[in-house]
Amino acid sequence: MALRVPKAELPTGLSESMVEQFGAVPEPLQATWHNPQVAQAAQELGGKVGAWDAADASLKSFAHMAVAAQVGCSWCLDIGYFQAQNQNLDLAKASQVPRWRESEVFTPLERDVLEYAEGMTNTPPTVTDELSARLLDRLGPAALVELTVFVAFANFATRSNTALGIESQGFSAACEIPLATRSGRAGVASTV
Repeated sequence: MALRVPKAELPTGLSESMVEQFGAVPEPLQATWHNPQVAQAAQELGGKVGAWDAADASLKSFAHMAVAAQVGCSWCLDIGYFQAQNQNLDLAKASQVPRWRESEVFTPLERDVLEYAEGMTNTPPTVTDELSARLLDRLGPAALVELTVFVAFANFATRSNTALGIESQGFSAACEIPLATRSGRAGVASTV
């Protein structure tokens, strides 16, 4: 798949800031910069969402990667794995998110979070009362609300990137553990 809009030229300071932060300018920013108001709003919202701290960072990271795997956003999986490494999260677990149902590395809480993320991503959503009750009991209301809106933001990002034709930029190539990928069937993955 190729970008469905050309890369826009970013202001020099913004480009330099992105290269300093990520080692390259993220293609989602280059694609959306054709409408700077949209690009800046998305970037600001992402920054705010990333600053929330009621829910555990690894749970949110795994949830975002589960959404990305389900939607098919290789860019989000790529950057998610790269960020997991930079945040010192469990890379063995992060690498297995796309095939979490078959993997034995996840705790029951992590499995519930991954199921919740996928359930929210399904159309129509398939989140059950039982799953919500388990998460509410384990996380508390503040963290469950945060996780829910975080997963909604992940859907915003992954679906926007996928629709614009944005694919992996190779951020995860610096990581030591290969990222598992989903096969063509829902819930099934293989390691690459």
